[in-house]
Amino acid sequence: MTATVAATKALVVCDGAGRTFGSGPTAIVAIHGVTCRIEPGQRVALTGPSGSGKSTLLHLMAGLDHPTVGSITWPAIGSRMQLRPGPVAVIFQGPSLLPALDVVENVALPLVLAGADDDDARRRAHIALERLDLDSLGSSLPDELSGGQAQRVAVARALAGSPRLILADEPTGQLDRATGRQVIDTMLDASTHSGAALLVTTHDDTVAENLDERWRMVDGCIVPDMTAVPGGEATCSA
Repeated sequence: MTATVAATKALVVCDGAGRTFGSGPTAIVAIHGVTCRIEPGQRVALTGPSGSGKSTLLHLMAGLDHPTVGSITWPAIGSRMQLRPGPVAVIFQGPSLLPALDVVENVALPLVLAGADDDDARRRAHIALERLDLDSLGSSLPDELSGGQAQRVAVARALAGSPRLILADEPTGQLDRATGRQVIDTMLDASTHSGAALLVTTHDDTVAENLDERWRMVDGCIVPDMTAVPGGEATCSA
């Protein structure tokens, strides 16, 4: 079954999507013809070693990059221009908070950039922080936060836009095990509370075990014998 069949309610559909960087003899193929989809409520761990293509696939799903072959669409959302802020939220591995802004301002910023007035953006930021028990940090600057707190604020920033899909790229990669577990628990709770689908890239099996499904990438392909997407397949054609 191809990803385009029965995908009208899918949040994101990759249909033979591939990504090559460069051209000629020096070209690097990062993703080979991946076919998959994510539907509302799914929670997927995308595993594999560093350099296997996990982050590239996530960036394609987020609309941050374009496939060089195949296609990526967002049937339940609309066009690529409608992804952010709101329907699709991205949480990165490294520090992503602006150091000159306090926590509330960091969480509110994407909403302001999208056209919300300052009062509404701050109100929604406070709601997101309170949901994650972070409201006491609202006036703190990023350099006053621990690594785990900063990542949880990044989750709050994602939630402030009421996303339908959360894409997290190695969100625990720079954290110790206990702090990383706290961040994963925060994302899972947030996904449950909001109903958002969740995809987390990770090379850590203990992180992957917390999600409902697991896809594995090797050399730019999703290995075909891993857990299938309900109602469809996650495949790759090299």
